[in-house]
Amino acid sequence: MYSEKVMDHFRNPRNVGAIEDADGVGKVGNPVCGDIMELTIKVEDGVITDARFRTFGCGAAIATSSMVTELVKGKTVEEALSISNRAVAEALGGLPPIKMHCSALAEQALQSAIQDYMGRQKGSPGETKESGSGETEEQD
Repeated sequence: MYSEKVMDHFRNPRNVGAIEDADGVGKVGNPVCGDIMELTIKVEDGVITDARFRTFGCGAAIATSSMVTELVKGKTVEEALSISNRAVAEALGGLPPIKMHCSALAEQALQSAIQDYMGRQKGSPGETKESGSGETEEQD
């Protein structure tokens, strides 16, 4: 049912925990399945240098959280914004269709952490680029 990579990231998750002085924090949950993810990131000169996660959920949720932290390290914030749930699933060698929501949750946690980081850069933790400015920026 699961690829070897999924099982490896479930049994030996990478980057577990939280960054104490994180530059961005993303918390998301799926009320249907009960999975909850928290992703913290450290950013230096626009590059994500560290990412950690804490996840309460199934094996696929843990594996996708682990993989997204691996994928994001060393990427610029802009590059990290383009990491999709499909990219997470593909990096794990695929997920069963019924578990694709886990990769979507990992993507959402990353997006949330980046939005938090961007808001802090503007002086308001948790505020997105668009909120509060009266203007809307289009994102790809």
